Amino acid sequence: MSKYRKSKKKQEEELINLVEARDSAQSWIEKNQILFLGILAGLVLLVAAYFVYTRFIQAPAEQEAAAQLSQAQYQFERDSFTLALTNPGNGFAGFIDIIEDYGSTKSGNLANYYAGVSYLHLGQFEVAVDYLKDFKPAGLFGPVLKYGTLGDAYSELQDYDNAIANYSKAANQNEDDDLMSPYYLFKLGLLKESQGDKAGASEAFKKIRDAYPDSEYGKDINKYIVRVE
Repeated sequence: MSKYRKSKKKQEEELINLVEARDSAQSWIEKNQILFLGILAGLVLLVAAYFVYTRFIQAPAEQEAAAQLSQAQYQFERDSFTLALTNPGNGFAGFIDIIEDYGSTKSGNLANYYAGVSYLHLGQFEVAVDYLKDFKPAGLFGPVLKYGTLGDAYSELQDYDNAIANYSKAANQNEDDDLMSPYYLFKLGLLKESQGDKAGASEAFKKIRDAYPDSEYGKDINKYIVRVE
């Protein structure tokens, strides 16, 4: 058989295989057409449901929650923590009711942080921890505020291991921040010093000296370093 005839036969066989594969795929699609249509319809319904939820349920809830939060924040800023938690006035909800009624919204989540700080000021430290744990932080400063305040609450509870762990998280969340990072490093150093961990305290103080020399805590940090060495 000549090379030409062999090549032609091979091409014909490949063509037959392609046709058979196409016919097989088409046959499978025809047999499963109802399944495909069902999946497509399901996807359309999911997209429609998501649109309805975000447009007509979530968005109004976000607006309502933000409006409610504003009055509680006003009382919080006045250090009226009990009122902020339960009865900020003018018919508005306090942080506790906002969490209960709008917990899935951004304002409902933020109310967890405010509630935690409020209970911290009121001396109810275990309750403060519970609300702070439920707070889901966002942005650059959200995690710093969460872990730093948790560190304060645990410190008040004399749970120093957890306090140290949370101060460390707060200090290392955003190392480019020359305000909050040295503040929590300083708290971390003082707490470690009080627990007899002079090496750990020195490490925290030296990080302030080396990374944040121009910060409020960096200016006088050498005397703390000398004290623990």
